[in-house]
Amino acid sequence: MGMISEFKEFINKGNVMDLAVGVIIGGAFGKIVDSLVGDLMMPVIGAATGGLDFSNQFTALDGKTYATLAEAKKAGAATLAYGSFLSVMINFVLLAFCVFLLVKAFNSMKKEEAPAPAPAPAAPVVPEDVKLLTEIRDLLKK
Repeated sequence: MGMISEFKEFINKGNVMDLAVGVIIGGAFGKIVDSLVGDLMMPVIGAATGGLDFSNQFTALDGKTYATLAEAKKAGAATLAYGSFLSVMINFVLLAFCVFLLVKAFNSMKKEEAPAPAPAPAAPVVPEDVKLLTEIRDLLKK
């Protein structure tokens, strides 16, 4: 029963719900970035490079020539699909940059906490014999 109660305590802390929300939002955000890269950026880059379609850039390792990546895969050829890899790398860089901007914005929205006031300096501790000598001195002055 100990493990079940620990699990309930873990669930009730709220961390699991925060994590679940983060994963769901992250998945949706990832799809947005996928669309940004695949539907907007790569066609522009392809047009700038003379109509080069990066998603169809590959090297067949069996030495044969195939018109498209789909044909090579259908034939069962091992391929290095470097165009797809390039698209995924651009996707990752954009996603990482967007997450960086979100974290930066979130941190700037946090209220800055005022620094704790410095503790008052403690009165110096005077040993008993010094106190006694000071009292004797003061009495002799009178």
